[in-house]
Amino acid sequence: MSIATTASVQDDKIRCDACPVMCFIKPGAVGACDRYGNVEGELVRMAPHIVLERTLDQGGEVVPFVATGEWNGEIVRPREAFVTAIGAGTTYPDYKPAPFIVASEIDGVDMVTVVTEGIFSYCGVKVKIDTDRFLGPETAIVRFDGEAVGHVTTGEYGSQMLSLGGVHHLTGGSKKEGRVTCDALLSLSNGKAVELAIDGGETVVVQAGHPPIVNGVTEKRMRVGCGSATIGIFAKQWHGKVDEVVVVDDHITGVLSEHQAGKLLDIPPTGIKLKGRRSTPGRYFQVAQPGTGWGGTNISDPLEILGPFDPKVARPGLRLLMVSTTGEHAAYYELGQDLRPIQMDIPVALVEPVNRIAENCEPALSTVLFIGGAGGSLRAGVTENPVRLTQSVKAALTYVTCGGAPVYIWPGGGITFMVDVTRLPENAFGYVPTPALVAPLEFTLTLADYEKLGGHMDHVVRLESLRAAGQLRMPQRIDNRWPLAPGARLLD
Repeated sequence: MSIATTASVQDDKIRCDACPVMCFIKPGAVGACDRYGNVEGELVRMAPHIVLERTLDQGGEVVPFVATGEWNGEIVRPREAFVTAIGAGTTYPDYKPAPFIVASEIDGVDMVTVVTEGIFSYCGVKVKIDTDRFLGPETAIVRFDGEAVGHVTTGEYGSQMLSLGGVHHLTGGSKKEGRVTCDALLSLSNGKAVELAIDGGETVVVQAGHPPIVNGVTEKRMRVGCGSATIGIFAKQWHGKVDEVVVVDDHITGVLSEHQAGKLLDIPPTGIKLKGRRSTPGRYFQVAQPGTGWGGTNISDPLEILGPFDPKVARPGLRLLMVSTTGEHAAYYELGQDLRPIQMDIPVALVEPVNRIAENCEPALSTVLFIGGAGGSLRAGVTENPVRLTQSVKAALTYVTCGGAPVYIWPGGGITFMVDVTRLPENAFGYVPTPALVAPLEFTLTLADYEKLGGHMDHVVRLESLRAAGQLRMPQRIDNRWPLAPGARLLD
């Protein structure tokens, strides 16, 4: 279904009012956002409107998530269909009711879904990059096409984190900064690869659901844990095969003989000495500077983090394994007569324990979460009293989805939501050149609750009355809850 909106006409051009830019569009052309066009004198939403379908085959399995062709005009089947906001159009300037307010009966209950594409100046993405490698110092500026688009934020367990976008980059800087930021957010949200450069750090290619590429090298593994955790996990598998193990890690480097796991296995002291700051037994901080080498440090030779062995405790022939938290780096040594480590081939007995570390590392991926705030103006498309919608969402009476995908609603004021962009259909996000992103948003609740919160009841239409001209029917993803019955599994 092509979505028309109101517009004014000047000569043969149409002035679009779907966003603050207010483009004049010639016949046969589209506006600056590529979303609306002049079709024979009518302002029309150019992209198809996507409806998700809970489609089962004869064996009861959900059809794989692939796009099908355009519908042939058959009436929407209400129990299996969910009208998304993708391609539905916007409510700008927002006092208008949402483009679709669709009622249907689900298991004997009258439900309504309010559908709109929101224009978000207050939005961004949070990026999780599974890598041990140091990408840049915390708070360092992240750049795209030379412009500042965000910053490095606090690193989490086995991952580097970026915070990109936000209103200050979209509207608070130069015109180019805003445009470039919008481009980066749109590409990331639509699952495309984006190359980012970090001040004082590295270059990384990020694409949701794909391995990150750091300085041209594709990451393969997310670390199994910090150095101390790795000791705790694998200590028993090293027991009897080696005298000492050091797991090199930028955050917490572990030493087997000093670690509690080593003590429980009665592993005797080895006289080893580590540089850095000793925390609790067997755990060391700051053994080296952050970097892209062993365990996220800046070293290529692990012996750099060792001091001389204590001659009162160490002995010639003592066996030492040094390994990283991903198993990507490993080296075996034996102490010579002068108690200096001599590198040798890794013994066969240690090959499997080293490989076990790599086996327990999950594949490295990039995760992109879109985050936006459904502000007061957007909520006016749902109800004339917007605070009631906020209260309904917080009371779990209204279920919020983004293109049919489940979202996380932040506590506190407003409706601030996050969504994993890989759980939406392709190219679900758009933009307007104000600049701002356009994101699909659906509010689903009972018809009775919708009336209570002051909804636009005179604009409610029955789902079964909608026809499919200009729509795309797409199966709902198996791992997404069915929006019309969010408490049940998709197959229920």
